[in-house]
Amino acid sequence: MTRLQDLFLQQGQSPWLDNLRRDWLRDGTMQELIDRGIRGCTSNPSIFQKAMTAGDAYDAQLQALLAEGSSVEDAYWAMVRSDIDDALALFRPVYDGAEGGDGFVSLELAPDMANDTAASTAAARQFFTEIDQPNLMVKIPATAEGIPAIEAMTAEGRNVNITLIFGLERYAEVMEAYIAGLEAFSGDAGWVRSVASFFISRVDTEVDRRLESIGSPEALALRGKAAVAQGKLAYRLFRQTFSGPRWEALAERGAQVQRPLWASTSTKNPAYSPTLYVDTLIGPDTVNTLPEATIEIFELEGTVAPTVTEGVDEAHRVFDQLAKVGVDMDDVALVLEDEGVAAFAKAFDELAASLGAKAQKTA
Repeated sequence: MTRLQDLFLQQGQSPWLDNLRRDWLRDGTMQELIDRGIRGCTSNPSIFQKAMTAGDAYDAQLQALLAEGSSVEDAYWAMVRSDIDDALALFRPVYDGAEGGDGFVSLELAPDMANDTAASTAAARQFFTEIDQPNLMVKIPATAEGIPAIEAMTAEGRNVNITLIFGLERYAEVMEAYIAGLEAFSGDAGWVRSVASFFISRVDTEVDRRLESIGSPEALALRGKAAVAQGKLAYRLFRQTFSGPRWEALAERGAQVQRPLWASTSTKNPAYSPTLYVDTLIGPDTVNTLPEATIEIFELEGTVAPTVTEGVDEAHRVFDQLAKVGVDMDDVALVLEDEGVAAFAKAFDELAASLGAKAQKTA
């Protein structure tokens, strides 16, 4: 039994892979990870940028698509579709075995749609129509404009991974969009799944930067504490939201909770434990997306224990202390949201440029 398997069987947390690589889909590496306990995987423009620009795994397909008259952008989406199809097939046994609870593969909308509700809704619907597989999740960012798209897709019975969540207020809006969408959905609610993705390590990176700028002993003592504290408070809010008469009415229709997903869980500060954002946020009905390096370290030395409900009072104190020293967590969330959207857009643009350069070389 691996630690990844123990996470799910003992603690009710699903470990997913935060990566998608064509060579892994085809050489058995992804299947090996599934056998070790990985129960889903996620992709985004940054992940595809790394995959498509390293090595030559995509070159033959790119050349063939361009020769057929595809634009560089259309070729990109065709190559993404190929990888997503292969990943969906590999994870389908997990999905079937979990009766729809796991085995998902997440595909993100184009970054330029992050602030366009209508475009996001239409593009997500198109993905679900063209990739007609029950274990597909489409990633919609938790921007103000993304919230109505999340509700609309849920109301159609679609599986949505809400990404780029950095603050508790926006998280409350995300959960409300899911619940309202389920209330509007007239089909079998038991097959609708959603996850709400908190980007954990980026919170500490931004908050620590502000604390170091403040420089007082009280501020410096709070470094490395904000992200985990927010995760614990988010989990408490999750439990409060998915209870009571309103939720119970949906549960009677078979509705499933929208699980918190801990994303960006590799530590960026080498002074912190490499499994900090795994060990401290373990609990039922959660997902943790892990980069491969974090998986290997966690398998060797990670903790398997119910930790996300521990120290919630201390998490409140951390937030109070952050406010006292001058860190505005609402502003942190807004800054990180803007940076997250910009980072994905930059990765998408750089990838398009790299593919264009490859196209020129082979022309």
